[in-house]
Amino acid sequence: MRILALESSAVSAGAAICENGIIRSETFINNGLTHSQTLLSLIDSALNNASLTMKDIDRIAVSAGPGSFTGIRIGVSCAKGLAFADDIPCYGISTLEAMAWSVSNQDALICPMMDARCNQVYTALFRCRNNTIERLTADSAMKIDEWIVVLQEYNEKTVLLGDGATVFCETLQQDGIDIQLISQANRYQHASGVALAAWNRHEQGILPIHHEHLVPCYLRLSQAERERQNKEKGVQNK
Repeated sequence: MRILALESSAVSAGAAICENGIIRSETFINNGLTHSQTLLSLIDSALNNASLTMKDIDRIAVSAGPGSFTGIRIGVSCAKGLAFADDIPCYGISTLEAMAWSVSNQDALICPMMDARCNQVYTALFRCRNNTIERLTADSAMKIDEWIVVLQEYNEKTVLLGDGATVFCETLQQDGIDIQLISQANRYQHASGVALAAWNRHEQGILPIHHEHLVPCYLRLSQAERERQNKEKGVQNK
């Protein structure tokens, strides 16, 4: 079973090849270029480095959100296009779950945090034991003060990763939470995490979906949509 995994939900981007649970090839960049410029070349490199073509791929997995609206759309659209060409089944993977799988060698609570602006984070909580990941909370877009309350309820050693972890690490420490900020090399989204999450689904017997049913998961409205709703409410209240 060979899985091609794509990651483009935030600033970093990449592609990975997973064969029977082993990462055979991975590409990664974090240079600020738009994913529309880089993702296809990253996929080509990952395939070439594994001496494979798309004809050798059995599943396509993509980080489907939450994250950057534009980045998610690029990744999902790319996955759908590649899947359409050879009718390859797909897995849409939570960005946060994929981040947890990318550090599945930890023995602690895993807390991916993506900066969602306006003092909010996209986040969820996972428990890692023996290189497996157990989800504890649903993906959420939450005010950091509200998320601190959730972490305090667990009161366990917690490993943080993601750009939101970098932004709010000091805030969490001041509130007495036992946290460890993961190393810079593992802090951001990697396609290998997407691949491992997809492999876990396969191992559990969770069937992939047809590419037509692959959709982004944004968790909240875009800024433009929120502003439009606020304007409409203002008109209605007049």
